[in-house]
Amino acid sequence: MTEKRVRARRGDGALLREKLLRAAEELLDETGTEEALTVRAVAARAGVSTPSVYLHFADKEELLEAVCLRVWDELGRLVAECRDPDPFLRLGRCGRAYIRFALDHPVQYRVLMMTPSAGEGVPPAAQACFGYMVDAVRACVEAGVMRGEPERLALALWSAAHGCAALLIAQPSFPWPDRDAMIDLIVRISGFGAALGPRMAGALPPSRELAAALDAFEARLGDQLPERP
Repeated sequence: MTEKRVRARRGDGALLREKLLRAAEELLDETGTEEALTVRAVAARAGVSTPSVYLHFADKEELLEAVCLRVWDELGRLVAECRDPDPFLRLGRCGRAYIRFALDHPVQYRVLMMTPSAGEGVPPAAQACFGYMVDAVRACVEAGVMRGEPERLALALWSAAHGCAALLIAQPSFPWPDRDAMIDLIVRISGFGAALGPRMAGALPPSRELAAALDAFEARLGDQLPERP
């Protein structure tokens, strides 16, 4: 239902902007698609005139970006909750949190991270995502579990996490296996690859030798780790 249209009082601009954003957010949640979020529809939901929307947002794209950014604080909270004294394990938790956040907010993620930006520079959403990843990777580099430039390593890991999230969002009808198990596999592969890859600067050995070396490493690592309960 739409609210009765009333004329905003002087100084109520911030309240009206928040009202418009809430209306847009409701439309996204109800329809599951950004196509339903038109300036006219948002104005009707908020109970204001269409020109009132343009006092706060230049066009639909700016309104859409603003409403999608509202959930990005949640990503920061989820990353902050990935507490673990071991930086490598904490990195894995961050990767899983990132992918699950994207799947919990598919419309917002698709708009901000899977659509080319019309503006110049790095969009705020992408800056935030990359920043979280760099912080987690830098801790691993400082601990010695990873080698290399944190920004470069973070970009590779971010690409893997984004690729997983984007595929799950864009291809929901694909016969995916267990989602959580797949997310865990992607995070483990990318994390171990980032730890091992920079240590193997030269050419890789033949597959048979590589398999034997990895089996030996697995056995040696298993002997050092405590048994799982």
